[in-house]
Amino acid sequence: MSKRLTKVEVEQIAALAHLELTTDETELFTRQLGAILEYAERLQEVDTDDITSTWNPSDIQSPLRRDDVRASLPSEDALSNAPDATVRGPAFFRVPKVIG
Repeated sequence: MSKRLTKVEVEQIAALAHLELTTDETELFTRQLGAILEYAERLQEVDTDDITSTWNPSDIQSPLRRDDVRASLPSEDALSNAPDATVRGPAFFRVPKVIG
């Protein structure tokens, strides 16, 4: 049940990611993303019912290393090169709004 990716869909994806694409880039990404989706669709057809997993995180009985509490980087140092950073109260980075 293959559905071709359209240029309109690529333009919508680019808009969601705040990317400005040229006509050539839109055509290129339409082909490339379409090929990736077709390959992923082909992988879904592979019968893996008789395949056992080779590793599972739940197989580990103990952590790989001790969880030692250590001093962290002071907020002032972490934010020293950040644009528009605030250290008063909880330290945070101010970033532009990306969700409509």
